[in-house]
Amino acid sequence: MALVAQTGLPPGSGMNRRFRRGLVVGKFCPLHLGHEFLIGQARENCDELIVLSYTEPGFPGYDSRRREVWLKTRFPDVIALALDNPRLAVLGRAAGIEHVPAIPADDATDDVHRRFVAWFLDAVLGKRVDGVFTSEDYGEGFAEILSQRFGHRVEHVCVDKARHTIPISGTRIRADVHACRAYLSAEVHASFVRRICLLGGESSGKTTLAAALAETLKTAWVAEYGRELWELKQGRLQLADMLAIATTQIQHEEAAVRQARRFLVCDTSPLTTAFYSQAMFGQIEDELSRLADRAYDLTLLCAPDFEFVQDGTRRDHEFRMRQHQWYVDVLANKGVDYYVLQGALEQRVAGAVSLLGMLR
Repeated sequence: MALVAQTGLPPGSGMNRRFRRGLVVGKFCPLHLGHEFLIGQARENCDELIVLSYTEPGFPGYDSRRREVWLKTRFPDVIALALDNPRLAVLGRAAGIEHVPAIPADDATDDVHRRFVAWFLDAVLGKRVDGVFTSEDYGEGFAEILSQRFGHRVEHVCVDKARHTIPISGTRIRADVHACRAYLSAEVHASFVRRICLLGGESSGKTTLAAALAETLKTAWVAEYGRELWELKQGRLQLADMLAIATTQIQHEEAAVRQARRFLVCDTSPLTTAFYSQAMFGQIEDELSRLADRAYDLTLLCAPDFEFVQDGTRRDHEFRMRQHQWYVDVLANKGVDYYVLQGALEQRVAGAVSLLGMLR
């Protein structure tokens, strides 16, 4: 089932004009297509739209930064703010407010939440709205409190309260986000996909494992771009190619994660490119060094515990052992948790799958 957030006010809304400034408030844990439908309606009918997200104490895995990234990615033309108490304190002090109140608890009364939002818009942001869009029963009362605070009429627009257009809820999605993938944009769902990084010296079975693990998990995997470029250039790589390899590898990851199911298998990472940059050119550029710190949900190191196979592009067994030890040392120095996979392919796949239980 494919669902797309729509725009335009619903039939019977009674609205056919634009607002100067509108407001949408929600937890957005996570931001789903029902939320996007509501925000899309408001955006189409407001010259400026404020989307405010807050929740206290909130839900594990749905921190304010993550929610704001979703909002800004999906709606880059709105004023999107996801609050937590530390950020609220900073914004309040910047607005000259000496005593900044805490965000109301999720179970506080509707009136407490309405007055908090009205205060925040007026005192902290210095912005007043003339329209508020909701899909809830509290909308009319919300508009009344905003009207009292701002000294002018704030109109409430109720959008699909019965959830006929997008029949989903945050509670249902949080129970199994991947089972509800159809109700999430590709960008939002991608942020829940766990990334598995495979590292290993030359001829350590890394690529074979990547393909087999992806097949077992019924998901996507990302091939090693450095090898592709090496073959394309017949081994004549230059220092400038190193950063390009790492950057392209990340781009391929970001493209593949949109098609992945629960997990994305990554055959290598920019850390591998950093190794080859040091080994081939005696240096690692600063930007490549930064990319080499890219974090993954699970890092697996393939042991060089079977006979070295020369395919015409590899060095030798001694180089393989040197590369393996470099990974061991660097991962330890960076404080990255990793697991070594040994044995035949079937044993490695089984070991990787068992480790994935930690990520569920």
